[in-house]
Amino acid sequence: MKLDSAVVKALSLDPSTTTVASHGGSGFSTTAKISTTLNGEEKKFFMKTGKGKDAEIMFEGEHHSLNAIHASVPTLCPTSFAHGPLTDTTGGSFLVTDFLDLSSRSSAPSSGLSLAAKLAKLHTTPAPIPPGYTKTVFGFPVTTCCGDTAQPNSYKEDWAEFYAENRLKAILKKSERTNGPDSELSSLVHKTADIIVPRLLSSSHLNSGNEITPVVVHGDLWSGNKSRGTIGGRKDAGVEEVVFDPSSCYAHSEYELGIMKMFGGFGSAFLKEYHGICPKTEPVEEYEDRVSLYELYHHLNHHAIFGGGYRSGAVEIMRKLRRKYGDGR
Repeated sequence: MKLDSAVVKALSLDPSTTTVASHGGSGFSTTAKISTTLNGEEKKFFMKTGKGKDAEIMFEGEHHSLNAIHASVPTLCPTSFAHGPLTDTTGGSFLVTDFLDLSSRSSAPSSGLSLAAKLAKLHTTPAPIPPGYTKTVFGFPVTTCCGDTAQPNSYKEDWAEFYAENRLKAILKKSERTNGPDSELSSLVHKTADIIVPRLLSSSHLNSGNEITPVVVHGDLWSGNKSRGTIGGRKDAGVEEVVFDPSSCYAHSEYELGIMKMFGGFGSAFLKEYHGICPKTEPVEEYEDRVSLYELYHHLNHHAIFGGGYRSGAVEIMRKLRRKYGDGR
């Protein structure tokens, strides 16, 4: 396996002391481990490569997502060092990050923080203020991908508007492109976005009418995107609770919990510790319904990508929420 010239240049590598080999796997890219020597020290990187515009968008989104998470909680995820077009492969793109050694048994000291504590720290750290704004807003600087779904992240000051427009209505459009028109699903999504979302997520309702603070979220945090390992592949690094493959945005903290609930892997002890640091948003009695509303997006996304039974899960959530908060049909 040969290392592309663009990667060599981006990382300032010496080809004579650098090797690259296939490592791991991904449904959307080719993955490899780069081993090299920098400033007299061994260094390992993780690289993804792919072809086409989709890969370019995906890698840019992951690059910015990893670094947004890392800026708030450095021990939670790898740093991303570079992304861009390949030089030696026409139409190809790459992403290079720290290498995560998930098989490490290092005895070196770690941060000592649990995944719940790290996630709570991420979710209690205000998102950065984008250029041109005077306060934090909802959105993200670039498009991010959840699976292979390109998510529009145009900035909005109102969270309910962002979730309705940039998530629910946006994923419905993709679903219609991949699965064909579906009048029942379309009607349910639009009524949920227009009635249920403002009811549960409006700025005048959430947090007792006080504005919720946008925070960086992972965006695709299911059990397959978390593990334990050393960051950077260094022998002197401690084993940390880590996450990877993010599709971030600046969001309501509870948005993260939707996919965590959908696929499980985060038990009651995890949530108790997490909410001890990052409390449930008021009104607390609507917490479970908000998490279900956020879970809805991921059912719709999986239906858009894979089709099949994910539609029924989405329909069930929407009907339940409409019976409680909407027109009842």
